[in-house]
Amino acid sequence: MTDDESEIRDLITRWAEAVHRGDLPAVLVDHADDIVMFDVPPPHDGVRGIDAYRETWPPFFAWQAQGAAFEIVSLDVTAGEDAAFAHALLLCGTPEELTAHPETRLRLTVGLRREGGRWVVAHEHHSFADTRAVAAP
Repeated sequence: MTDDESEIRDLITRWAEAVHRGDLPAVLVDHADDIVMFDVPPPHDGVRGIDAYRETWPPFFAWQAQGAAFEIVSLDVTAGEDAAFAHALLLCGTPEELTAHPETRLRLTVGLRREGGRWVVAHEHHSFADTRAVAAP
């Protein structure tokens, strides 16, 4: 693992821990001002900018206060000189949800760029697999 990959792994791990604690300043700290995020809840066309990103977290923290997990299960990082990406699977759900569907994982993809000598998250995408039955054509 390169130093950049290790640094990015640490950044994402700190972010996930901050999310789990509901620590908004720590969630925001390593994000670009022009971040783009596509999230599970609407808006379907995503949010753009750090102010819009900031506004998405209080409802999630309120839901998470019900005892929900937010824990990295796996994390892979690929880093270049000035750009990097990572993808992860996380346990994300209330105890009841995870008991009913223990295989459920939140999928996370992160795009990063080097800015001022440090890595910042420029793109974040969260999703769950669509488990609805799909009819064959």
